[in-house]
Amino acid sequence: MCGIVGYIGEKKAKPILINGLLKLEYRGYDSAGISTIEGSSISNIKTKGRVSALENIPEIQQLFGNVGIAHTRWATHGKPSTLNSHPHLDNSKVFAVVHNGIIENYTELREFLSQNGYHFLSETDTEVIPNLIHYYFTKNNCSFLQAVHKACSKLKGSFAIEVISTLFPNTMIVVRKDSPLVIGKGNNETFISSDIPAILSFTKNFYLLNDLEFVEITKNEISFYDINLNPINKELKTMEWDATAAEKDGFEDYMLKEIHEQPRAIRETIGSHLTNINSCDFEDITLSKDDLTNISQIYLVACGTAMHAGLVAKNLFEKCCHIPTCVDIASEFRYRDPIINNKTLAIFISQSGETADTIAALKLAKANGAKTIAISNVIGSSITREADFCLYTHAGPEIAVASTKAYTSQIVLLSMLAICFAERLASCDKVFLQELRSEILSLPEKVEIILKENIEQIKNLSKEIYQEKDMFYLGRGTDYNVAMEGSLKLKEISYIHSEAYAAGELKHGTIALIENGITVVSILTDENLMEKTISNIQEVITRGAKTVVVTNLELPNKKYDIIINIPKTSPLISPILSVIPLQLIAYYVSKEKGLDVDKPRNLAKSVTVE
Repeated sequence: MCGIVGYIGEKKAKPILINGLLKLEYRGYDSAGISTIEGSSISNIKTKGRVSALENIPEIQQLFGNVGIAHTRWATHGKPSTLNSHPHLDNSKVFAVVHNGIIENYTELREFLSQNGYHFLSETDTEVIPNLIHYYFTKNNCSFLQAVHKACSKLKGSFAIEVISTLFPNTMIVVRKDSPLVIGKGNNETFISSDIPAILSFTKNFYLLNDLEFVEITKNEISFYDINLNPINKELKTMEWDATAAEKDGFEDYMLKEIHEQPRAIRETIGSHLTNINSCDFEDITLSKDDLTNISQIYLVACGTAMHAGLVAKNLFEKCCHIPTCVDIASEFRYRDPIINNKTLAIFISQSGETADTIAALKLAKANGAKTIAISNVIGSSITREADFCLYTHAGPEIAVASTKAYTSQIVLLSMLAICFAERLASCDKVFLQELRSEILSLPEKVEIILKENIEQIKNLSKEIYQEKDMFYLGRGTDYNVAMEGSLKLKEISYIHSEAYAAGELKHGTIALIENGITVVSILTDENLMEKTISNIQEVITRGAKTVVVTNLELPNKKYDIIINIPKTSPLISPILSVIPLQLIAYYVSKEKGLDVDKPRNLAKSVTVE
C-alpha cells in the first residue's frame, strides 16, 4: 500500500526520487524517507507526514549522491512515526532497504537476529531485512546479490525490496514477491518504482518483474536472475501512456479530472473491441463455443469498486449467455471453499492488477482447474501475468484514490465480453445484441451530456447536503448495484456515513432509520421496476426524507426535492451513466467540507497486502 522509488545513474538522485514520491502520493501514506550513497556512508533522511515535510528537512539539500532509494509508508507494523519510516538500515549502517508488503514471520526472524547480537530501533517488520542481509553477508562471506537472495529465502509474506550498500556504492539489488515493482530503462540510468506513473516522465521503457526474480543493477548494466540465481532474459516493454496523463491538466483535483476523462476512457475501451454494431472482437480470448458451452459457472472476483463493476456485469452474463454467474469479494473467496473445477470460468477485476486478495483468489482458481481471465488497467501487472487470458481497460493512469474512470471502463469491457460470449454461444437474440452494441457505442456522447448539463445542479445540491451525518442510496436491480458504488464514493472521500439498500428491503427494518430531513438518493433507470421503486421512494417521503432521484425515465409525478435527469440507455448498462452524478455528488460534497479529495484518510490506491 506504500510507494517505492529508486535511481542509479549519473544524475543527482535526490530530485528524481522526490519527484517519484510526489507522483506516488495518490497511493496513500503517512510518512516518507530517502537514502542515498554519499561517499563512504549512507545518508538516511525520513519523517512522519507528507513528502513536502521531507523536502523541508534542511539536511536533504546536502544529498548529492547518484544512487538512492525512497519510500512512502502506510503504517502496518508500528504507528506512523519518523523512527518507523523507511528506509531502514542494518546495525552496521552499511545496508539500506525500502520494502512494500508484509513479512509474516518477522517475529521469529527478529528473535533469531536478536540471539545473534542484532538490536532493533523500530516496531516495523521491515527492519529485519537489512539486518538479515548483513547477517548472511558476514556469515557466508558471499556477494551482495547472494546475501539478498539468502535473506529473501527466509522471508514469508509479500515484499518488493530495494537494497543499496556502502560496500557496493555503484550497485542496487531489487526483488519482488506478491508486491508490484517495475524497472525503467533510460540512457545510462535506471529507474525503479512500485508504479509506472511515478517514473513515466523519465522513460517509457520498462522491465516487468515476476515473483522472486532478482535484479542486480549498476550504472551500466541490468542483470536478471531467477529464484535460483540463474541468469534470465527479460523483454523490454514500451508503455504508451502519456506522462501528462498523470498530471492535473488544469483541474483542481485528479478525481475531477478523471471524472471528466470518462468519455475518452470509455471511447478507447470500446474502440479496442467494438468498432461497429455487428460484433464484439475478443480474438485474444480463444475460448470456443465448445469451451463456453462446457462452462457451468462464472465467478466475477474483485474488491471494492471493481467488485461493484462485477455486480453490474453479472446481470449481463446471465442475461446474454445464460450461464449462472456469482460475484465474490476477493478477500472472502478463498476462505469459503468455493466450488471450482475445469467447468469454471473465473474473471478477476483489478484497476492496478496488484490487489493482493484478488491475486491470491486467482491463484486458487487456477490451482483448481478453472479457466481464468484478468481485467486490469495496467499493462503487465501481476494478475495479467498470472491469468490464462488478460484484457485491458484503456482508462489511462488513475491517480485519485477513489476510482471513477476505471469503474466505468471495467463495466464497458465486461459488457462487451458478455456480448462476445453470447455471439459465440448463439445464446441470445441477435437483434437484442445488436441494440446493446449500439447502446454501448453511444455511451461516450451520453457521458459528455451529463458532464455538460448536470454539474451546476449537483454543485448546488452539494451545498445543501454536505453537513449531513447519514445518507441512504436506494435502487432495484442494476440500480441497486450502482447505489452501492455511489454510497461507497461518498463514504470514501466525504466521510459521511452512507448505506445502500435494495429499495424493496426498506420495510424489512431499514426504514426505521429514516427520519425528518435525512437525504435519500434513489436511482431509477429500469422502466419495468419504476412503479415499485416509486412506491419505495414515497415511503421515505412520507417519513420526511429529502429525496434526490437520478433517472432517465419520464416519472409520473414530480414530487421529489431534486431530479437529476440523465440520457436513456439499456438498464443493463445504465450504471455507466447513472454513476456519473453519484461520483460528482461525492466529489462536490467533499470539496464543500474542505477535504483532500484525492488522498482520503486511511485509504490507499492499491491494496497490495491482504
